[in-house]
Order: sequence, then C-alpha cells, then structure tokens
Amino acid sequence: MPLHIGLYAPNMHGTADLHGTRRIATLAEDLGYDSLWVADHVVVPAPRVEPSPIEPDEPLLDPLVTLAYIAAVTSRIRLATGCVVVPQRNPLVLAKQLASVDVLSGGRLHFGAVAGYLVPELRTLGVDVASRGRRLDESLRAIFSLWYDRKPSFHGEFVDFEGVDAHPRPIQRPVPLVIGGHSAPAHRRAVTDGDEWYGFMLGLRATAEQLRLLRGAADGIVRDKPPLKISVTPARRLDPDVVRSFAELGVDRLVIAAPAGAGLAEFEEFVVNNAPERLEALARGQV
Repeated sequence: MPLHIGLYAPNMHGTADLHGTRRIATLAEDLGYDSLWVADHVVVPAPRVEPSPIEPDEPLLDPLVTLAYIAAVTSRIRLATGCVVVPQRNPLVLAKQLASVDVLSGGRLHFGAVAGYLVPELRTLGVDVASRGRRLDESLRAIFSLWYDRKPSFHGEFVDFEGVDAHPRPIQRPVPLVIGGHSAPAHRRAVTDGDEWYGFMLGLRATAEQLRLLRGAADGIVRDKPPLKISVTPARRLDPDVVRSFAELGVDRLVIAAPAGAGLAEFEEFVVNNAPERLEALARGQV
C-alpha cells in the first residue's frame, strides 16, 4: 500500500461507550490501521442547524479522555486528535492533558488542532468567533513553550504566563502537530508550523485543489521541518483505484470514516472491510 490507513471517530455514534470504543480500537490495531483519530465537539446546537455535523442527542465522547482510555487498551497504533478545537480550551490545561496522553501511550500522540467552525458552540463556550484564529496561534505557542522550553513563558493577547512549569513533558520531542482546516489561515499554519495537514471529507478534485492552495501558501516560506505530510478523510467509498489516486496526488494517509450514525456492528464491519491488508489484496486482485 503506497499510503497509510487511519480510522476516524472511535468516540462517537455506536462506538461511544466502554465496549464500543475498546472493541473498535483493538480491532483497528489488530488489523493494521496505523492511527485512530478522535472527533471533538464540546456542545452542539439544539435543535440542529447547519453546519453542525451531528444531532444534539448523538453521543460523542471527550477526545482526550477517549485517547487516554484507548492508550490503555492498545500498544502500537498512533493516537490523534482529529482535530481538537483549541480556542475553546485553556491552553495550559490542554497542554497537560495532551502531554499526559503522550506519556501514558508511550509516545504515540499526534496533536491535531483547528480553530473551529461551529459558531453556536464557540459562542456558548465564550470564544469570540472573529479572534479564534489568533487564539489558536497563541495557544499553540504557549503549549509548545510549556512542553519544550527550560523556563516556560508566554505573553500574548489571550495567553499570559511565566514562573510556572508542568511535568511530565511529552515523550516525543516534538509531538507531531497536525493542522486541520481548508481555509487560507489553516494552510498558512500548516506550512509554517505543522508537521502534517488534515483535510476532512474531501473528494479527489477537492483534495487536489487543497494541495494546490497549500503549495501556494508555502511560496516564500522557509521551513525548518521535514516536508509537510498530508492526511485526508475521503468523502467517497474506498477501492484500490481510489486509494491509488489519492496516493498519486501526494496524500500520505487516508483517515477513513464509517457511515454517519453507524451502530457498533456496522462500524465493526466497516473496519474489517477496509482493513489495510484487505485493500492491498484487492489491489493485487486476490480478493
């Protein structure tokens, strides 16, 4: 297989309970998926309004709590926030939670971060929508200071601290930073600060356009990191030709999502049918 296969949202729909989360996480690891990506919404509007992705009574477990639980029942699979809405959280509390997940998982965390798009949620949690991008940028710098600086400190518009510290630090140095989002600011963050960019529910043409925009955002930027990796949750059913086409575009990982509202049995069937080894066998004509 020319790219990795990850799995989205073992913390919602029919998997959002003790048995479901454990079953899907351990099954995905056994079947060779390279990563698990957890969804994030603290609250959603009731009644549902666009662009809310779920009904207000649909279960969705907290992403950091879920990753801590998955870390305890798995040993190899990578664990990613896909993506956490950073402006809705105190960055120092978030830094502690993420570092704890990295430690308890043995260094398997991918920190996926977004500014957020669901206006009722942002406003309910006290976030000024117009400033959410600046909040995200400051929060990331504050988190990294707490993780990597000998004497952490940060002084900004939204975050201000010094004379404090927090341990344990993450095992990984650095923790891979995944920037999510399809906007120009998200592209700018990805090419300047990110190790990886994550696009959600994209087809081949939309992915190609996003990659074109990322290349444009990178013009004139001198990165002090390896080349930006690309992960995408595809908006279409997988088959060998689709997988091959995404790889040819330059995608490094497909983070596949089960059908919306899937119960545990349907989710489990989806995980089995799209397992990396099975997709490889389909590509070779052996299934």
